[in-house]
Amino acid sequence: MNEESIQVTEEGLEKLKAELLELKTVKRKDISARLEVAKDLGDLSENADYQQAKEDSAWIEGRINQLNDIISRAVIANAPQGGIASIGSTVTVQAEGTKRVFTIVGATEADPIHGKISCDSPIGSALNGVKTGNTVIVKTPAGDVEYTIVKVE
Repeated sequence: MNEESIQVTEEGLEKLKAELLELKTVKRKDISARLEVAKDLGDLSENADYQQAKEDSAWIEGRINQLNDIISRAVIANAPQGGIASIGSTVTVQAEGTKRVFTIVGATEADPIHGKISCDSPIGSALNGVKTGNTVIVKTPAGDVEYTIVKVE
């Protein structure tokens, strides 16, 4: 696995740890019980429940490994400072007459539907280090978009 550090917010790290705990304690037990029930049904080679439980088990174990790796390399990003956008900042921007609010987060925390954008995304990287009142140009598939930073919290 990659040895590079991964920047996350404190909240993001707690969510990763909670997911890991859920997978290790609850999901593993559920899969184990499903496998036992499926085994009791007989011929495993044609048992769809058994095959699905094995696939689910493999996915859970893979996700556990992935989370362990991310958590081991996680570094809490420095708190935002004095109106300068960075990981953890909530940034209000205006583009093409529309105001939007983004929270800049680490790549593992991104959730664009809920306004959480990765610091590595085109918008996130363009906003990183920018102060209130500044303007940035973001290259998008639809063309360049100019964002004016209205507020950084």
